[in-house]
Amino acid sequence: MTIRFGVSPIAWINDDMPELGGDTPLESVLADCQAIGFAGVELGGVFPRDPAVLKPLLERYGLDLVGGWYSGNLLVQSAEEEIAALQPHLALLKAMGCTVFVHAETSNAIHGDKSKALSATPRLDAEGWKEFGARLTAVADYIVSQGLKFAYHHHLGTVVERPEDLDAFLANTGPSVGLTIDTGHAALGGLDPVSVIRAHPERVAHVHCKDIRGEVFRKVVSDGGGSFLEGVLAGMFTVPGDGSLDYAAVMQALAEIGYSGWIIVEAEQDPAIANPRQYGEIGLATLKKEAAAAGLRAA
Repeated sequence: MTIRFGVSPIAWINDDMPELGGDTPLESVLADCQAIGFAGVELGGVFPRDPAVLKPLLERYGLDLVGGWYSGNLLVQSAEEEIAALQPHLALLKAMGCTVFVHAETSNAIHGDKSKALSATPRLDAEGWKEFGARLTAVADYIVSQGLKFAYHHHLGTVVERPEDLDAFLANTGPSVGLTIDTGHAALGGLDPVSVIRAHPERVAHVHCKDIRGEVFRKVVSDGGGSFLEGVLAGMFTVPGDGSLDYAAVMQALAEIGYSGWIIVEAEQDPAIANPRQYGEIGLATLKKEAAAAGLRAA
């Protein structure tokens, strides 16, 4: 069991809300990641997409590229069209030596729209799940054939949000469709991340660790109001060790299934309020401590 700790740049520069850190130089983000002690960083919107530029840039800071979010459109296009559309992203990941392809369906997602309450999160019927699952499995089969793990990212405001969504997702997709276990999105979507890890070990392909402030979330979504982005601005997410989730249990569950791969610190917060370097240090220290106690070995 070998793990590596990485970080998402969203704590410094929020791609969904450029007003949150949008003027922060990328080099400043990478310098912080290196100083904190992360081994890798996920792809952000301001990163160069040319591997000839990106590789030496990351090497300068001793960082590997973990991978990066890909916005899927399988509810409105075929698997073949999706595979064609993702080629530039896949080529970048392969050139950078990435091992995981993080995918999320966004064709009807509302998490990036501040005017849409989370109560309006899209749902699929049985036939919709069957078609979506078949397309997703075809894409995942292709990604696996290219040498990467396919890691679907369940997310608030998308079709895979609640326990019943995850059940339908798993029932309608093949074994090539792995999961990005996101502890924060799981908890606020009504899922227990520890239970998901233990129940579906063969699907766990990637791990995002964010903590939650449940009382903030409940206030945001009370009476059916409040969008995902309003929740972020209110502070419903934070780093491991600063919220209410039990990361000793999360790391123990990962150890039990023999997880090997990246564990990512991720927390969408306002960098003007939550200093990314300070919070990154808290998150990494928490995960290192609990991972070691659980017997997970860091590379």
